[in-house]
Amino acid sequence: MTTGAKPRLAAKEPAPIQQAQDTVALMLARFRLLAARRVTWLQALWSSEGEPAGRGLISHGEVAAALEDRDSPEAERAAGESEDGSVAWKRELRRVETALSEDRESRVARLNAIFGLNAEEQDLLEACLSIAVDPSLARVCAYLQDRASRTYMTEELAARLYRRGRCGVWAAESPLFRWGLIEARDVAPGEPRALVADPHIRDWMLGHDTLEPALVGVAHIYPSRHPLRAWRVAETVEFVRAMVNAGSGLVRVTVAGAVGSGRRSLAAAASAGTGLPMLAVDADAIDDAQWAHVFVRAQRHAYLERCALAWHGESMTRRAWPRTVPLFPVQFLICEEGQDPLPLADAVERRVRVPRINTVERASLWREYLPTASKWPEKAFLALVRRYRVMPGDIAGAARARVTDPDQAARHVREASRSRLGDLAQRLPCPFGWDDLVVSRELGETLRDITFEAKNRVVFWEQKRARRMFPQGRGLMVLLSGPPGTGKTMAAQVISGALGYDLFRLDLSTVVSKFVGETSKNMRRVLTRAADMDAVLLFDEADAMFSRRATEIRDAQDKFANTDSAYLLQAIESYPGISLLATNQKGNIDPAFLRRLRYILEFAKPDAEQRFAIWTKVIGGLVGEPQCEALVDGLRKLSENIDTTGAQIKNAVLGAIFVARRRNEDLGIPHLLRALDRELAKEGRTLGRRDREAMQPV
Repeated sequence: MTTGAKPRLAAKEPAPIQQAQDTVALMLARFRLLAARRVTWLQALWSSEGEPAGRGLISHGEVAAALEDRDSPEAERAAGESEDGSVAWKRELRRVETALSEDRESRVARLNAIFGLNAEEQDLLEACLSIAVDPSLARVCAYLQDRASRTYMTEELAARLYRRGRCGVWAAESPLFRWGLIEARDVAPGEPRALVADPHIRDWMLGHDTLEPALVGVAHIYPSRHPLRAWRVAETVEFVRAMVNAGSGLVRVTVAGAVGSGRRSLAAAASAGTGLPMLAVDADAIDDAQWAHVFVRAQRHAYLERCALAWHGESMTRRAWPRTVPLFPVQFLICEEGQDPLPLADAVERRVRVPRINTVERASLWREYLPTASKWPEKAFLALVRRYRVMPGDIAGAARARVTDPDQAARHVREASRSRLGDLAQRLPCPFGWDDLVVSRELGETLRDITFEAKNRVVFWEQKRARRMFPQGRGLMVLLSGPPGTGKTMAAQVISGALGYDLFRLDLSTVVSKFVGETSKNMRRVLTRAADMDAVLLFDEADAMFSRRATEIRDAQDKFANTDSAYLLQAIESYPGISLLATNQKGNIDPAFLRRLRYILEFAKPDAEQRFAIWTKVIGGLVGEPQCEALVDGLRKLSENIDTTGAQIKNAVLGAIFVARRRNEDLGIPHLLRALDRELAKEGRTLGRRDREAMQPV
């Protein structure tokens, strides 16, 4: 629950430095007048106590004065009333206090109004600020407390100066302490706490607009730019204004979208529409131990500077918002699609989704951020716009990098998006082309069909009639099934290379978790981020993720495993991107999932002709065509007599090259046979006598 009065959202009026100085001068004058009154009283009191008994000793007069309560607030007040020279002093004090009470414009007055400080709290704040502004007054504090070491304000001293009794009337829940306007510091055992004004509050009161020290490095004012037409800025502004004007308290707008989609730009535009600049705070840059402190400082800064807050970072979905102080009424929370913040009691919630931009909008943004793009070759420019579904942030980044042509732009946006999947996926190189892939003619044609569809699908799915006919299932999902080493991963690399997209292989060790519900969360993170990337996802060992669901529920683990499987089926079906799923165990995959696939491709072990093509391509690529030509007859026999996969051939050639080099010989069939024998041993096979005899020249 929020405690204390809610700060007032006062209008931000310009406070000239001169006006601030005038108010500070009045504040200091009041402090000095009150201190002079106290000094006069104490000097009269001490003179009646006689000479001090010596260093470290207490005199008889001091003891008698304490026992007789000569330094009571009542006695001090009565003495002040009876003094002959007090008329002029009282007149001056009255003039100063009247001027301060009539002040409605200075930052001191605004500070009191914003945080709802009562008269007693204003007195204590003025006392602490006076010492902060004029450090020479610290010695006055020591004199007034008859302790050379007490060069600071205490509650007892403030109470006597401002005639608030013998000791403090300021509780720990006072806005002074909850908002950090004043800090109470322990000095030493037996000593009263030192009360110190926050240096930032002192500087702000003097008219200096600076960022809170706790926010330096983690927050900055986010500029407001012209919003895209598809953004629901006007609707959001109207909603926020209506809620604030109705006194609904905190309005929290969650802006969801992909990284780089313009979430903060949308929030900044909506904030500007309400008349507020926006302070963006990176929650991930704040340590957990400092979270509560920085959060309160951000709220305080928002009230002082009248700026909305926008929180961003992955940690915001797990961090609770402290309610030790009333929150600024307009705040934004930036998150990704599928992420939900922790609930916030008493807040009016609003969720705004940042839509993906279409081809026309991308072309317009490229030309807006990079005017030179208008001079790029039209065909290359359109290919860039249609192939890469980039975000506004990606285009802005390319502009900052000063790319000069479509090829540079494509490389930049690809590199910029590579880190979005973090440690959940591994990027694979794609050095292979169609000539490197040895498969059957039918399978090769189907792979080319998939590549053609992948190139043209972006523009196709932007058509309304296509989207109407397929409200779901717009993703391109392909199952690559077959024994190990038959070219499934290479096929994925060839497709990605032909598209100019990055290929990411999902790491099952980070995605599939033994903990209930974690697999679903990890998969949601992957698919949400990848949905807005120009990338191909390769789910290796897909049967581990999309296995058959248990028909007989024997325990809670079976129930939750089925729940995870159901979620994965739904999530992958809704994924709008390109996903390739490789498996050696097609029979283990849930039939309900197989029905959702666009393509199911079978990769068989290569026949003799395909094996010969693989042998020659690998050897020619590694040692050159001349050596390969010299081995053609032996390679033909090797292909006809020994059943191998493409992966076994590649590994055998690699091993044979080093066998030959160790012997300082040219690569030959004996070297290949030795390396192949080692490779086949991995699956419990070996080259028999007949295999070796078949390889002998006739």
